[in-house]
Amino acid sequence: MARLKFYVDENVDVRVAEGLRRRAIAATSALEEGLLGASDEEHFGRATALGAVIFTHDHHFVEMALRRGRRGEEHFGVIFAEMHRLPMGECIRRLALYADVLSAEEMVNAIEFL
Repeated sequence: MARLKFYVDENVDVRVAEGLRRRAIAATSALEEGLLGASDEEHFGRATALGAVIFTHDHHFVEMALRRGRRGEEHFGVIFAEMHRLPMGECIRRLALYADVLSAEEMVNAIEFL
């Protein structure tokens, strides 16, 4: 079983990706990928190319995941959290828990809410 990898959308503080890496969890961000200002579709495409779960505060990614599912297109999952609802440290802890209990295969086409 492959371990989860995360792609942190540009609407999320890059320190979330850094915090995940400190926990030995593969993570990258839109900033690190050079995609600041890119379209949501470009972000989704990059995460898919990386085989990574998207972590976002942007509800459009949930809608895109649903549309892709209806078209039979596979993605590696989306985890959504409302901005400012959870402190950054709590987001990191919860994402680390996902990485501990779920495999990459279990997150394929999944949509989760923190």
